[in-house]
Amino acid sequence: MGADEVRRNVVAEWMAKAEDDLVAMARLLADPVGCPTGVVCFCAQQCAEKYLKAVLAAEAIPFPRTHEIEKIIALLPRTVRVPLNAEEQEQLTSYAVVPRYPGPRGPISLAEARHAVRLAKRVRAAMRKRLSKPEGRR
Repeated sequence: MGADEVRRNVVAEWMAKAEDDLVAMARLLADPVGCPTGVVCFCAQQCAEKYLKAVLAAEAIPFPRTHEIEKIIALLPRTVRVPLNAEEQEQLTSYAVVPRYPGPRGPISLAEARHAVRLAKRVRAAMRKRLSKPEGRR
């Protein structure tokens, strides 16, 4: 197996894991009564993170083990446009840890969880578009 094929397989694995997060979000939101909104937000963060890492893998750019969306985006080539402003990046990053543990934050509303899903879907769409281009697949 050549390096290009290995890279394609790694990219496909990142995308498959991101799609699992997308499925989980949809299933959790299907029953809004008692929906674990913190878990939905965590899945949204994970989906976005994994799609960003898929692009880095496609570009053969090494990346650290981090959940910080801002740091991951900073590693992308300048030609990659991520449809998140700084506040949205920070918001997604916060969902990697904060809603999963007890603390002062308090509950996450269903509206906020749905917003997190919209952010993840925006990242997904942009990164899938990038990955479908020849320069995004190496």
